[in-house]
Amino acid sequence: MTVFATIARPLVVALGLGLGLELAVAAPVAAKVFDPETFTLANGMQVVVIPNHRLPLVTQMVWYKVGAADEPPGRSGLAHMLEHMMFKGTGQVPPGEFSKIVARNGGRDNAFTSSDYTGYYQTIAADRLELVMKMEADRMVNLRLDPETFRTERDVVREERRSRTDNEPSALLNERMDAALWMLHPYRNPIIGWDHELRELTRDQALDFYHRHYAPNNAVLLVAGDVTVETLKPLAEKYYGVLPRRDVPPRARIRDLPPRADVVIEMRHPDVQQPSWSRQYMAPSYNFDQGHPTWPYALQVLSEVLGGGTTSRLYQSLVVNRKLAASAGSSYGSSAVDLGTFSVHASPNPGVPIAEVQALLEAELARLLKDGVSDSEVARARKRLVASVAYARDSLSTGARVLGAALSTGQTVADVEAWPDRINAVTAAEVTAAARGVLGSGPHVSGLLLPETTAVSAIPAAEATGRTP
Repeated sequence: MTVFATIARPLVVALGLGLGLELAVAAPVAAKVFDPETFTLANGMQVVVIPNHRLPLVTQMVWYKVGAADEPPGRSGLAHMLEHMMFKGTGQVPPGEFSKIVARNGGRDNAFTSSDYTGYYQTIAADRLELVMKMEADRMVNLRLDPETFRTERDVVREERRSRTDNEPSALLNERMDAALWMLHPYRNPIIGWDHELRELTRDQALDFYHRHYAPNNAVLLVAGDVTVETLKPLAEKYYGVLPRRDVPPRARIRDLPPRADVVIEMRHPDVQQPSWSRQYMAPSYNFDQGHPTWPYALQVLSEVLGGGTTSRLYQSLVVNRKLAASAGSSYGSSAVDLGTFSVHASPNPGVPIAEVQALLEAELARLLKDGVSDSEVARARKRLVASVAYARDSLSTGARVLGAALSTGQTVADVEAWPDRINAVTAAEVTAAARGVLGSGPHVSGLLLPETTAVSAIPAAEATGRTP
């Protein structure tokens, strides 16, 4: 079970979850990405088929349109806790047997939770597809939650939090940065939950969350691999189509955030060996573009130009030319029901003051905002991003992951398929405008992670950029 954020580079740098394929503006489709087929069952469940006949394997994924940001106040971690409990048995499948049955049939399975969705998947031989469809459909409506099992698994989740967050300085800093950036919005809460709220979760709360959100009309079924619509549709109707639809509560989110207040968070920790500096900006997402429909595309190109690898501006300036940083880069997360994030980061070489690296990175941002980007930079970035589609098509599960994230956050299959054309339409002027709108005037939080003995603080943002917050 996984607290899910993004797929790692390099396979889907352009198509990865959170890095910008979930698009919102309608446009004619020319270039294809995964060329899927789709249909909807009578109960409202959307089904997407992505044929790939290179191997006799299939990946089944069920994505629920509910995540950590949909939890009731004071119950953080509930979505992830329910993800764990989904493996604890039904009347047909005894507790703990789901994954064992998949493994005995030569497959593997897992699950993940994000702020906006929860997903379950199995990769298995094509002739075992019916088996995993039957089991997945069964636990969509027939989950049993034994009280003692719930208490035990709650302790497991709390231990997971201790090992992955409480004992990991960078994770602790990220929690504090999220809380400061998002303020009242539920994105402020960690997906795994705050420990004081985790220990108070109850079996009845988990069951209520399950019955409110786990329904076929609130889920998307994606099957990729050695399969066709003709073979899949009868199975989908047999196992998922008979499940009753239910009324699902709307995703009521706070979108009117308090006025901008830029924040700097400095954290020292005895386990930190390598200092680092980072900054996160609120940014439009493809589902919530704030009236700037071209900015999400432009921000993905901007991330490639600014910090998308060893040829990017930040890496060349800080790592290659000045040799002051061990790493430097940027990322853009747009797979969201609400706003996304744009971030930049750097870590100094041994002996280099963190404040010096921060000042250089701030100077690069100031140069970007003043001079913009060039046509040639944008053309190269567009080419690299669109070329990555070929690698994504080679993967059995990438199409299901990308489409699942898109459909779970408000996008359509047509949006995903149109992505190469829309990226190719991005201009240097659009990239510069998006950079100035987000990096120049958007809300942000800066984080400084230091060894416990370090005495040098970060340079205040106003001093580093010449701008008054």
